[in-house]
Amino acid sequence: MKRTTLAAIALAVTAGLGLTGCAGAAGPAEQPAANGKTKLTVSVWNYEGTPEFKALFDGYEAANPNVDIEPVDILADDYPQKVTTMLAGGDTTDVLTMKNVIDYSRYANNGQLQEINSVVDKVGKDNLAGIDAFNMDGKYFAAPYRQDFWLLYYNKDLFKAAGIEDPKDLTWEKYTEIAKKLTSEADGKKVYGTYHHIWRSVVQAISAAQNDKDQNSGDYGFFEDQYNTALDLQKSGATLDFGTAKSQKTSYRTMFESGQAAMMPMGTWYIAGLLQAKKDGKTNVNWGLAPMPQKNDDGKVTTFGSPTAFAVNKNAAHSDEAKKFIEWAAGEEGAKAISKIGVVPALQNESVTAEYFKLDGLPTDELSKKAFTPDQTALEMPVSDKSAATDKILNQEHDLIMVGERSVTDGIAEMGKRVKSEVLGK
Repeated sequence: MKRTTLAAIALAVTAGLGLTGCAGAAGPAEQPAANGKTKLTVSVWNYEGTPEFKALFDGYEAANPNVDIEPVDILADDYPQKVTTMLAGGDTTDVLTMKNVIDYSRYANNGQLQEINSVVDKVGKDNLAGIDAFNMDGKYFAAPYRQDFWLLYYNKDLFKAAGIEDPKDLTWEKYTEIAKKLTSEADGKKVYGTYHHIWRSVVQAISAAQNDKDQNSGDYGFFEDQYNTALDLQKSGATLDFGTAKSQKTSYRTMFESGQAAMMPMGTWYIAGLLQAKKDGKTNVNWGLAPMPQKNDDGKVTTFGSPTAFAVNKNAAHSDEAKKFIEWAAGEEGAKAISKIGVVPALQNESVTAEYFKLDGLPTDELSKKAFTPDQTALEMPVSDKSAATDKILNQEHDLIMVGERSVTDGIAEMGKRVKSEVLGK
């Protein structure tokens, strides 16, 4: 069907005009269906460039012909702020996509989401990876439909040309060594051995995961080794420097798909986009997957990740239909729908896994398969009412370290000082 996306900012502005007064404990009264169908609104980001949403919406509409889903499309970078504005204005969008657990925690603690324990129970908590991130004293205000985690993408042709074996069982030390060997320049074209995107998680979340530490603790000495690794790669020219990547708003997709980077730590969400780019003829990169490099060489793989979930707006216009949609999307039918396009679902069973590896173009070598079975996947950021404020500070100090305005030692000390003072009240 032809979809019409709503402009989120216009929705946010008009939402406050006469809608806030009708909000109740379970949302306002259900609005009557138009033309015999219920119009279910769902907040999303970059709808055209995020194929999982279309896969889910088309699948649900096919199974429920009495429903039309209308995306509330928001730019990805603006998404948290727009949803926050919408909720503050009493907006009645039915389903809200929780982009990360930090925002989820804030909205749930603010009483802006409906409890959906019944939905989670029907899908089955034991089957949903990442469900613990949404447990708030035994209550669930969202259910995950996908569970992303970080691994290593690599360009097989560049490895072969350099005479280097595929990147299996890497420590960070070995990874750095290989990245430097893979870095080259010819005919004015620079090929970097790896590419580290500007997000702080590339350094901080993996460090917390592999050291079993808490990013809300205020004690950040465990970041030191990972920062030294990142800065060493940058100083040697084995990765694009942070300042350039940030100022030029470098796309990690362009870096990898154009062959400018031989390796790239990134989340599993990129698989769907890469498969589509190959299908559309936009890239010819010969790629594979490997586990994230590790702190130790004990054979165990620890990475980090984050679930993506759907929640019901406290002021939803169609609460019952919203819950039915989430039950379907988080369940087996929704899992199979997104598996077909390369998205890793939260629901994990043999049937869903088999569907995933049927994907045309997905690497099926043993190393790529191993990348999909990490021994431990830590949460990218803890679920806490302190996470949002901590995240802001850690982002600010991360930028200063990476552009050289603070030393690693001073930057880590400042992180701890600020988090303890401004967040923890110590």
